[in-house]
Amino acid sequence: MVRRIRAVLKKPPIKRTIRGLPYGARVKVIDNSGAKEIEIISVVGYKPSRGRYPQATIGDMVVASVKKGNPEMRKKVVRAIIVQMRQKFKRPDGWTVHFEENAAVIVDEDGNPKGTEIKGPIAREAVERWPGIGKIASMVV
Repeated sequence: MVRRIRAVLKKPPIKRTIRGLPYGARVKVIDNSGAKEIEIISVVGYKPSRGRYPQATIGDMVVASVKKGNPEMRKKVVRAIIVQMRQKFKRPDGWTVHFEENAAVIVDEDGNPKGTEIKGPIAREAVERWPGIGKIASMVV
């Protein structure tokens, strides 16, 4: 009797950051698009199990409602990308990163920012996923 042993190739583990922003969370906007604060409605491309609320993390595109800002921006539904999160998350190189507040940048359907400058640092994970944000960022952490 001959036994065949199949070699199992192990895939590298997928590093996921903790999803720390559920829908309904209020997030500060750190670009000059005219919005000051948004409320998350849903997360684009996130398919949770049944009954679980959609949650966002660094680099996710969210659909949000503008709660504070210029009169022409208020009460509009916009897309935004999360660039700062207070929840600690671990990078593959071992560093643990967190920011002082939750923050987002308003973008269009393709992920290009509507503003012309970003005030404050943004996470490297967001720039790797959305290169258009990195072009106008003042500092990437």
